[in-house]
This record gives sequence, structure tokens and C-alpha cells, in this order.
Amino acid sequence: MAQDENGVNEEEELEVGDNGDEEQAHWYGFEEDVDEVRVDSELAILPLRGVAVFPAAILPLLISRESSLALVEDALVGDRVIGLVAQKFADEESPGAEDLHKRGCAARILKMLKYPDGSVRILVQGLRRFEIKGIVKTDPYLKAEIDHLADINDEGLRVQALKQSVVQSFSRFVELTPHLPNELQVVVINIKHPGKIADLVAANLNIPLEEKQELLEQIDVGERLSSLGTTIAREIELLELGQKIQGEVQSELHKNQREFYLRQQLKAIQKELGETDSRTNENELLRRRIQDAKLPEEAQEAADNELNRLGLIPPESAEHSVVRTYLEWLADLPWQVSTRDNLDLRHAQQILDTDHYGLDKIKERVLEFLAVRQLRKTPRGPILCFVGPPGVGKTSLGRSIARAMGRKFYRLSLGGVRDEAEIRGHRRTYVGAMPGRVIQGLKSAGSNNPVFMLDEIDKLGSDVRGDPSAALLEVLDPEQNNTFRDHYLDVPMDLSGVLFVTTANMLDTVPPALRDRMEVLELSGYSEEEKLEIARRHLVPKQIEENGLSPQLVSFSTEALTAIIRGHTRESGLRNLERELGKVCRKIARKVTEGARDPVVIGTSSLHDYLGQPKHLPEIAENSQKAGIAIGLAWTPHGGDILFVEASCMKGKKGMTLTGQLGDVMKESAQAALTFLRSNAEQYGIAPEFFEVSDIHIHVPAGAIPKDGPSAGVTMLSALASVLTGRPLADRLAMTGEITLRGTVLPVGGIKEKVLAARTAGIQRLILPARNKQDYEEIAPELRKQFTVTFVEEVSQVLAAALKPAPDKTSAAPESVSQGSRHAGTQPVSL
Repeated sequence: MAQDENGVNEEEELEVGDNGDEEQAHWYGFEEDVDEVRVDSELAILPLRGVAVFPAAILPLLISRESSLALVEDALVGDRVIGLVAQKFADEESPGAEDLHKRGCAARILKMLKYPDGSVRILVQGLRRFEIKGIVKTDPYLKAEIDHLADINDEGLRVQALKQSVVQSFSRFVELTPHLPNELQVVVINIKHPGKIADLVAANLNIPLEEKQELLEQIDVGERLSSLGTTIAREIELLELGQKIQGEVQSELHKNQREFYLRQQLKAIQKELGETDSRTNENELLRRRIQDAKLPEEAQEAADNELNRLGLIPPESAEHSVVRTYLEWLADLPWQVSTRDNLDLRHAQQILDTDHYGLDKIKERVLEFLAVRQLRKTPRGPILCFVGPPGVGKTSLGRSIARAMGRKFYRLSLGGVRDEAEIRGHRRTYVGAMPGRVIQGLKSAGSNNPVFMLDEIDKLGSDVRGDPSAALLEVLDPEQNNTFRDHYLDVPMDLSGVLFVTTANMLDTVPPALRDRMEVLELSGYSEEEKLEIARRHLVPKQIEENGLSPQLVSFSTEALTAIIRGHTRESGLRNLERELGKVCRKIARKVTEGARDPVVIGTSSLHDYLGQPKHLPEIAENSQKAGIAIGLAWTPHGGDILFVEASCMKGKKGMTLTGQLGDVMKESAQAALTFLRSNAEQYGIAPEFFEVSDIHIHVPAGAIPKDGPSAGVTMLSALASVLTGRPLADRLAMTGEITLRGTVLPVGGIKEKVLAARTAGIQRLILPARNKQDYEEIAPELRKQFTVTFVEEVSQVLAAALKPAPDKTSAAPESVSQGSRHAGTQPVSL
């Protein structure tokens, strides 16, 4: 087997000495002394690709480059001694001096054979190591001045020990390598010089060129033997492992063949005796189903054990049905069945845009996952959690994700689930035991990588039967769910390919450990414009079709849709809007069945005939000249709302009354606001002794509705400051934010919902915490343009912006700030 200077093997025999064995070409010649061969100080350099030649080794090379052919021709005319140096990069076609290693091996050409295509095969024998000092000629081939490198050998005990270790290891290596002749062991044992032993062993190892070059460049014999010992040990370990694997495969093959042969014999015997029955056929059919399912090793072992048990249990026994049901579950699960992901980002974007309007952050996250899936074939599936009010499209978004990716979809509702066994399954010791809902979902989906939606995860409960949220910790952990073990199956199931999507209306009831495993994506309520667009694109066509009508027969004007949104629904989502549209379509359907054929256009004037009077009249912010009234912004599970905070003072004894069904947190906010004003009374023109002879009453209307939360802090503070200073608050102004006793305004949540509520109520100015500015900027620009916003960090900024000027002052509130200006640390923004 010849190698060219490119490292290419040729399937032709080349006679080497008297033996002609191509494998012996690596070691033939180590038995003769080549140290006496004269090597000049200047050598023609033959670049080699993928091969390194050691001293005394004989190796066939195939020469095809023009420069290399010229070198060989000149060498044959002279003393036949050339320099062999490996290239640094094998793909270099015309290597220069900088493309070669500095150290190589001098060699003499023993034989040469020409081929009809012009190439030449030569047989070379390594002589000694050298190092290139400099290039003396480059055309037509490289010629270099060299330094001869002699081995450094201290002949100490360490070198002798290393030599003995290498010889023993190489003997074991030869035993494990079929193509190496056993005579190599004898040759190595008879060589006395440690350096030559190292060269012989290195020449016969199938290791990367970089490692061979490193051994060639080492002139310290002890270091060379040490490196070689490590390399041989690694190669022996690989060979032994390969033999072990091969033996296991062969043993398993023999075992399967023996089992097949015995079963065929058993079938033949039973057939001769007339003992074949339906039970045997059923068991065999079940065995084939399990084989076709391609179970993992542990699951296959459990299935084989149960199959053997099934054959011994009488069909009349109750245990027989238990075992059979278990085996059928194992056979029906999609162990190796998966759908192929559609990774076309444009296709996914088109489906997501078709199914849902808006929701840009969610769509972007799905497209990011698909992009990563293109670059990495087996990424860990993210655990997404969609959090938002009811009816904003969380569940339907999961279906769209599955459709965009080309995956199966399965939805599991967790509302009211209180038993851990619902997730992990029951153990088979119980009568009527079944796998958990996760395993059932995989079976229903028919693939091991569906989009698996865990709906209403915030509605999970717990009781004496266990905590389902604790069982979900393993399911929703990418580090653990590849070996999820259902109590019923009791074998590991790989859930790493499943894309889990969870939904919740709020995260407060979700345990922290479970929340930490999920990537939370918030879906805010829809604005009026978004609802109007969704109604046009999706809801109206859907209701027309579901009620048996046609678009030519029914149409809704923009004004009518807006009136339905404002007066007949009060929600963040779209469910009530869809119900109202369905109600209109059903009334039209009745008229059609009674004989009406004229097209119907639903306008504001005719809306009353279909839906009656508006059900919801929004709170309207009116201008007030009275002190002590402030407007706050609130968040509810159904969206945002405004609330009025009324403060009044009277003669008394330092008492404070809070009414309006306020929660503990809201009461604490009122107490913090009063404490701040008492400690800073003089700054705001309030007599310090006023609190000694007065009572304060704070009331929040709509007393039948429970209210709580810290975001009303600035509103209560403004109402108190207004009544105590006698200065009314600015017109059409609403605010939100939490306060501290130090007068700091802290950020709050639900900014988008609160701003939507402010727009509906006719608010024109807003006071928001400065740390909520980023949340505000995520709102659509069309909505932001309708407000003038003041971002505040301190309570002093709130009061400066909220209170009207005192009667004896020209202006106490901060003036309007135009774009690009600043005022006293506040950041009002005109939008």
C-alpha cells in the first residue's frame, strides 16, 4: 500500500526487499544500521502531506507534483539522499518554506517505478533527523541548509524503564492489531538502542500526523519514550474497547439468533401437537408490536420480562389483564416516532401573523427557537409560560406554534388538578392504575416531540394526595425530563424533544421553584384598536360562518364594532366580544330563516335592536375644583380601570379612617402617605400641629369591590396633600406608583392595562414611576401620543406635577417640558 506525498494510499503491491509485504514496509530496515550513510549539509526538500517518516523506516511514496518529480530525477543521478518534511496544511498545493515544519527526516531512495500517467513511485528509507536552518534554493524545488539532530540519551535507569514499558506495551498493541505481523515483537525486543525502539513503534502507530511530527521532533530519547508510552496506552485502550464492543455485539447477535431458532422450534412442536391457540397468537402479536416500537434498552428489558410472565399467567387470572394492559401501553407509546420540524422562518411568520394579530414578542420568541433549531439539530426545548388575562389568545397561540413548526399539538388542562398521580400516574399495585396525563398526552399526540400545552397552570391545587406542582418540577426541567419516570410505566421516558407551553392568568399562585423553570412571556390586554382589528380579521368572519351566514348577507360598520367594544364588553381579552358578535349573528340568522333576504349592515343606530342598552358605562374623569380628589390607575384580571380616591379632614384626635373595602397592602400605603406628609408638613405649607386636632378619612368608591395593592400610594398621597393644602389636583390627571417613607416612588406592574383604562376615561396627563418608563415605551406609539406623561422618582416631583397652583402663587407645578429639555430632575414627556 503506497502513500503519495499527499498522503493518498494506492491499492497496489510494491516489492520491498525479499519479503514484499506492504505492512512490513514500516519496520523493514530497522535491523540494519543507517547511521553510517553520509548526509550532506544541504538537502533537496520533498514536502509530504499526511505522513511523517522516521529514521530507518522504509516507506513507499507516490510522486505526482512536477517539482517533486524533478527533485526525484536529480536525486537519482546523485547520491539519492533527500530531505522529507511534512506540510503544516495538507491542502496546500504549492508549499513554500513557511508551509513546512522545521524538522524532518533525511532519507535515501532505494527504488523507483514510473507509471504511464507520468507519476512515479519511490521506495525511501529514513536516515536521521535534521532541522532546516535556511532555504538556499526554491526553483524548481526547495533546497535547504540543514543541521543534523542527534539523539540525547543519558542511558539512565529512567530511560531503561521507559524502554521496557514501551516494548511491553507495543507487544500488547501488536497482539490487538490484526494487520501487524507478530515478528514485530521480536524485532523490537532485539533492538538495543532506545531511540530506535521509539522510532520503530512510532512508525507503526496509526495516530494523527500532528502527534507523529511531535515524536519526530523530540531528540531527547527519554521524553520521546515518555510521550510514546502515553500514546500507546491510549491506543491500546481504544483497541480493547473496540474488541469489547465487537464481542458484545457478536454475543447479542448469537443470543438473538438462538432465541429465534428456539421459538421457531417451539412453534413447530406446538403445531405438530395441535396445541396452538388464540392466546399464543395474541402474545406473539404483542411481542411483534413491542419490537416494532423500538423501545430503549431499559424499557425493552422490562417488556421482555413482562412478556415472559404473560406467557406463564393463565388468562383467567386478574394479573393477566394487568400485565397485558401494561405491555400494550409500552407498545403504543411513540418511543421513536417524531415529526420533522418545519424550520422555514417565513412560513412560521406567515402562520403566526395569520392566526394572531399583534403579540410581536411571542412571535419573535418562537422564530428565535426555530432559528436555533436550524443551527443546532438537537437543542433543548424551551419551557414557555404565557401569562395574561383571560381571552387574549394564550391557548390558540399554542396551536399556532404547533402548526407553524409542523408538530402535533396536545392540550392538558390543569385547572382543579389536586392529585400528584394525575401527572406521574398510579403504581401498578393499585386496581385500575393508569399512566399519568403526560404519558397519556404523548400517546394521544402520536409523537415524542409534540407541542404540549399545560393550560391554567396557576389553577393547580394540592391536598393529602400530593402536590401536582411538585411533580411538574421534573417534567418542566430540561436537565431532568430526558429521564422522566412515570409511576405506572416505571421506565424512563425522554421528554427532551417536547416543546412545553404553559398558560396562566397570574403568577402569584405558581410555586417559585416551578416558576423558575419557565420562561415567562406576558400577554397584555388588547387595546381598543387591536380589538377592532381582530374583530374585523377573525371574529366577525368566524361568527358569520358558524351561524350559517355569508359575508354578502351580513356586515358590521367600524362604528358598530367600536360601540360593541366600548359599551357591551369590559375585558382585556376577546371572549365577550365574540359572544356579542355571535348574538347579533344569531338574530340575523333567525330573520333569514323567517324569509328575510336583504343584506344587513350593522350600524350604531341598529345595534340597540340586537344587543339592547350598553351594559358598561366607563368611568369618566371630569374636571374638579374640589380639593382632596385624586384619580388612580388600577389593574384587574380583566384589564385596567381608574379609581377615585377621596380624602377629607375634620376636627378630631389624630384618627384615620379608611373605607371602600381596602386590602391590607392598600391600608399600609395610606398610612405611609400620611406619615410622609406629617414628617414633611412644613415643606408643603401644612401646620405641624394640624394633625393633633384633626381626623382624616380616605374613601375609595365602588365599596362592593375589594381593592388591594401598593400602586395606589401616590394617589392617596396626592389626595391627602390636596385636602390638607386646599389645592385641587390638575384636571384629567391620573397616576400610579408605590411610595416609601423616604419619599421614593417605586415601579408597579400592569402599565399597559392602566394606560388603556386612562385613554377610555378621557385622561390626558399621566404620572408614572421613572423606572416604568421602559414599560411605557413598549406601548404602541399611536396610544402614547394621546398623553402627556411625567416620570417621577420622588414624591416631591409627584406633588409638584399634580397640585394646581396655590391661589397666591403663579405656578407651583412643573412647567411643561418640550422635547429635549429637563426640569428639576423630573422627566415629563409630551407624547
